[in-house]
Amino acid sequence: MSGGPDLLVVGGGLVGVAAAWEAASTGASVLMLDRADVGSATEAGAGILSPATTASDDPDWVAFVMAAGDHHKTLARRFETSWTRCGLLKLAMRDSDLPAFEQLAGVVCSRDSSVVEIDGAIARRRFPVLAPVKRALWNPDAARLDGRVCRAALAAGAEDAGAELRAGNVARFETSGDRVIGVELADGTRIACGAVIIAGGAWSPAFDAALGVSIGVHPARGQILHLAVTTGDPGQWPIAHPVLGQYLVPWPDGRVAVGATYEDGAGYDPRPTAGGVGEVLREALRVAPGLSDATFVEIRVGLRPASIDDLPVLGALPGWENVAVCTGHGAEGLLLGPFSARVVVQQVLGEDPDANISLFRPDRLR
Repeated sequence: MSGGPDLLVVGGGLVGVAAAWEAASTGASVLMLDRADVGSATEAGAGILSPATTASDDPDWVAFVMAAGDHHKTLARRFETSWTRCGLLKLAMRDSDLPAFEQLAGVVCSRDSSVVEIDGAIARRRFPVLAPVKRALWNPDAARLDGRVCRAALAAGAEDAGAELRAGNVARFETSGDRVIGVELADGTRIACGAVIIAGGAWSPAFDAALGVSIGVHPARGQILHLAVTTGDPGQWPIAHPVLGQYLVPWPDGRVAVGATYEDGAGYDPRPTAGGVGEVLREALRVAPGLSDATFVEIRVGLRPASIDDLPVLGALPGWENVAVCTGHGAEGLLLGPFSARVVVQQVLGEDPDANISLFRPDRLR
């Protein structure tokens, strides 16, 4: 093998390009390989960035989620990522939603004074196609993000910083002791490397056997519908998210993204299904009957990398000196992915990470 990059990133979704940019911006030589699997979660993500309304009260988790939200603001100041502050309504639409709403409100409002309860009538004025609202929380700092735009911006930034991004399918790792010293691609090309970050999303476990590990993620299919609203200006609406139900994300071009299904048993099947479409439409029209006259635009399907304990899988792989993983974000990939990539790159390059990721260590899944 000829001399290769300091860092090889395997996977070209939002996490992969973010890792490539983070590493290249330090001066490291970087090669990112992407086999462009159909069903990438980045391509289908709804784009909700609302760290303040996370339901968990685990301080380490909350700190990580909030840092991820702040990191998006940093990226938006540097790149055209599409990050836009729009606010978010957390809603109780039925009496049966109230216990979950009260529990969430107790956790969220006690730690963040900017998240407040507002009258249901005010919530409907802000999102005029909603059904009557029992109770509503308002997070003014929530934002929306187009994952496709963000990925393209970070990919361009990575290349500008000197990273090489190209198509490639890793077929085999070449090892020496507890180190990966290179890879062989499906076309026979051999590439040396100093370190590896696996950022293959739901496809990351493809390397389990070769590395003798269990990365511990699986695909969870999500189907999201995009509707075009015929009246009003969705670009001025906030995100609407029932505490027990599916979200509605408005966009300035008149679309509202509604969804999503969460299908653990679909495997690597990126098809939209009649059942999935029916589920999303029924829920969307229950929450927002004013969308009944909206025009169907498209359906996007993403295979989310879900971990077995619903936490990301970040950091050094057990048994390997120079291999790390960055995946397992489930439905929160657009929020958590870029910051996760940053801290994993910092760990791989021997720097002090910006966050404690011990909660997400891959060896917890043994």
